[in-house]
Amino acid sequence: MTTENLAADPPEAVSPDDELIDEPSDEFEEFDELDALEETAKPSFFRRSKKTLIQIGLSIVFVSIAFVFVFIVLSREPPTPPRLDIEPPSLLVQVLEMQPEPVRFKVVSQGVVTPRTRTTIVSEVTGQIVEVSPALESGGFFTKNDVLAQIDPRNYETALKRAQADLAKAKTKVQTESALASQALADWEKLKRLAPNTESPSELTLRKPQLREVLAEQDLSEAALQKATEDLERTVIRAPFDGMIVEKHADLGQFVNTGTQIATSVSIELAEVRLPLSLRDFHYLDLEHLARDRTVPVTLTADTGRDELASWTGEIVRSEGIINQTSRVVYVVAQIKNPYKVSSSQDQPLLIGTFVNAEITGREAGELFVVPRNAIYDGNTVWIVNNANEIYPQELKIIRSDRNVAYISEGLANGDKICITPMDQPIPGMRVKYSE
Repeated sequence: MTTENLAADPPEAVSPDDELIDEPSDEFEEFDELDALEETAKPSFFRRSKKTLIQIGLSIVFVSIAFVFVFIVLSREPPTPPRLDIEPPSLLVQVLEMQPEPVRFKVVSQGVVTPRTRTTIVSEVTGQIVEVSPALESGGFFTKNDVLAQIDPRNYETALKRAQADLAKAKTKVQTESALASQALADWEKLKRLAPNTESPSELTLRKPQLREVLAEQDLSEAALQKATEDLERTVIRAPFDGMIVEKHADLGQFVNTGTQIATSVSIELAEVRLPLSLRDFHYLDLEHLARDRTVPVTLTADTGRDELASWTGEIVRSEGIINQTSRVVYVVAQIKNPYKVSSSQDQPLLIGTFVNAEITGREAGELFVVPRNAIYDGNTVWIVNNANEIYPQELKIIRSDRNVAYISEGLANGDKICITPMDQPIPGMRVKYSE
């Protein structure tokens, strides 16, 4: 712009307000432009850091508020529920009412069945076995006097005939000598009548020694005949009793001598079982003075491979009367009649060698309480149910116990109810419900 233009056009008049407004506006615009330039000049990193700091601050605020809220909620005490008095459930048990009863003790033992009689059958003569019985086999049964084997009898038949002939000769000699002796006596008597002073005749004159000699020969011939007869009978081997063959030692065609074993046999009329007893059990049976005509009943049981146990009845017939030095027991002997039941096929036979359990009836012990073994705790304690259906322990005096029950003399009263249901941890005063 030239000076001439400025002089030609003078400036317009401006009010003070316009000056106040226009001047700051120009200044602010200058400042805004400067700020914009500064912002533009700043790196983008500083702009992002500011935004991140704002977000972190807001997150901290929100977390703090949530923490305070949770703390307030958890610090409150839960409302106390109303207390209900609930009676604990009663244990259901089974009880047994006690009453004393007369008791006869029973003693148990074990043993093995053995034959009453065991015999080895031997040959009494020499010869060849020419015949055997079908019963002469292991397990074969026979009755008394059954023929088990036959030894060749021909030599013994010949010996018998020879003995018979010798006896006949001896008898003839006796008859002849008796006649001669009688004639000698008659001659002497005739001579004495003719000559009264004749001396008495000697024994030789009367032929008495000769007569005694032939009589002795006759006795010897009779003995030889008896032996020949017996030897012939012994060629037949007979059963000595009702029994069974256990083992066979000789067979058909075998040559045997006197004393050769033919078979081993056992009697089946009676079987025996040796039963060991402790001294305490022995006295319970009252067998100290067991007489021959007095017996004690015993029941034997054994597992025979069937679904149920087989049982047999027998009798205690004797005690061996000594204490075993090793085991300190006394043995009693039980007998069982007809163990193989040969005459009764309906019963189970009791085989030789069977292991059996024995239950022996003992003496009377008076009236006692009989308590099942499973109802006894700690060896001598039962739990009694009182009238309030509460249980409490009671100690007992046990005088004897067996496999299933115990016999009580003290600690129980008539009518007491004992708990027979197994309990893990019974507590005195615990309430129960029971059924008898």
